[in-house]
Amino acid sequence: MQGVIERRRSYLKLMRKLTLRKGSFTVDDLAQSAGIPRSTARDWIVRLSDEGCLTVLTQPHGRAPSRYAAVSAIPRTACRRIFTAVDGDMVEIVHECLSSACAAFCARHHAKANPDIRIIRQGTILREFVRMGRYESTVGLWPESAVAVTGIWQEGDEIVQRIRSVGGPAFSLTGMMGRAEGVINVDTVRHEQATEGCIRTQALVHIIIGIDNTDRFEEGATFALAIALLDYLSELSGTFPIGHHIAMLWQDLPEKTAGNSCSAIELAVVPEKADLIRKAAVRFIGDESVSDGWGIAIKTGFLIPDSLHQYGLRARTSLISCQEARQCARECGIYTYGGGGIIGSLAAIGLAHEPEDLIITPDF
Repeated sequence: MQGVIERRRSYLKLMRKLTLRKGSFTVDDLAQSAGIPRSTARDWIVRLSDEGCLTVLTQPHGRAPSRYAAVSAIPRTACRRIFTAVDGDMVEIVHECLSSACAAFCARHHAKANPDIRIIRQGTILREFVRMGRYESTVGLWPESAVAVTGIWQEGDEIVQRIRSVGGPAFSLTGMMGRAEGVINVDTVRHEQATEGCIRTQALVHIIIGIDNTDRFEEGATFALAIALLDYLSELSGTFPIGHHIAMLWQDLPEKTAGNSCSAIELAVVPEKADLIRKAAVRFIGDESVSDGWGIAIKTGFLIPDSLHQYGLRARTSLISCQEARQCARECGIYTYGGGGIIGSLAAIGLAHEPEDLIITPDF
């Protein structure tokens, strides 16, 4: 049976469709469309009217019933989550959208406005890596960018992101971004040529966790355990999951299981939870791994040192010893735990920001 939240969502969606199709609807319209008793339809209309989701267009008159309309057929926000992590003077902005097309639009226009922004888009998730500072960018109709990040800085434990926009992005800035999970506040000012706003989010800590050698030839799968770990950690308060990566390693490794792939997950956490995340991840992998040779590597911060990146690339073409892996981890300030799996775990972190079409195949 549907829960209250699910029923609310489905009935409101139906009311919006009726509003779009007919301009308004009655209790009978909703009851017939939803296949529910008239009394149930009336109760939900009253409830959603009290919440401000519906408006009464006409009161009952004679035999004519009351007519209602959804306040808006447009989603309240296309922005699911907006959060930020800090690594030195660099900020990672993570924006998860309802639509991959919207994420692609913002990626294109942000990059056009400021070529120094590094952008990674993974489906509906847009990740931007920006150095703190203030930037001058012109926005407008094409061929100008419609939206631009014009500044980003830290105030206490908050990150302030300044955005200038026109058209649809301006509507998103004024009406949608403030409702996204992770946003503390949005202040906007309408200028003659554009709308500008400051988005406040908490300054989080970025964590990358690599795991490998958690399976045996006949059972288990490292990628599946990595997904389970991300789901598990996401349930802890103060965590914001980002994504999962798979990287193929050296295929001629004599002791490999099947495909010889490693996995990494990324998440952002409130600073005081970083140590808890590390302990929880080690305990989870230790409990769930079917191999005694499992290994885990945990990095704080999203910047990948060149030596770590090169290590990851080498792991795709040659044999690397545990001693080499531990030495690289020490030099890069990365925590490792476990057996031979630390080799692939560390490589997974080094390759985490490589293009997916490169690292999911052993061919270069």
